[in-house]
Amino acid sequence: MKSLTINASQRESVGKKATKALRNAGQVPCVIYGGDTVVHFAAPEIAFKNLVYTPDVHTVVIALDNGTKINAILQDIQFHPVTDRILHIDFIEIFDDKPITISLPFKTTGNSKGVRNGGVLRFNLRRITVKGLASKLPDLIEGDITNLKIGNKLYVTDVASDDFTILHPDNTVICMVKTSRVAIADDEDEEEETEGGETPAAEAPAAEA
Repeated sequence: MKSLTINASQRESVGKKATKALRNAGQVPCVIYGGDTVVHFAAPEIAFKNLVYTPDVHTVVIALDNGTKINAILQDIQFHPVTDRILHIDFIEIFDDKPITISLPFKTTGNSKGVRNGGVLRFNLRRITVKGLASKLPDLIEGDITNLKIGNKLYVTDVASDDFTILHPDNTVICMVKTSRVAIADDEDEEEETEGGETPAAEAPAAEA
């Protein structure tokens, strides 16, 4: 998983007045949970651009001005309801030997037979929640849809890995190929693939006596 470094200043005052002053100065108040102590810090809003405004998932190194570096992952973020400015971010400290829970983006690979025949690929999940060690988690989860015909579904069990545990029921559908008005039967496509090739054995002409 990719990692970003955010240079930050540890906060001593955490009251409403101090928080408001930080925001007025273009800083975002943040908190790190999960360690021995709760750490309050602040960083310029622009420092979070590559962390927040992207579909990718990153781990984060919080480099505090006192020389401390904390490995963490974004847990929750609050935006202003009108301006969409970042108001507050919560992080969870991560450790090499402790699994974390995170939602990873899902990406398809391959070209579905059902889609080629006019079907439509519909998604039930765009992100998959998993649990595992941060060092073993991928940037995203990929699923091959090459063999999906019209009516077929891709389940979370189809993208399982030894590197993480998927936190969805086994019957959870990631995506499926639905029929449409322009769709043709998948078996017609298979018949077309045999044209120009060898005659199927079952249809081979009988030898003359």
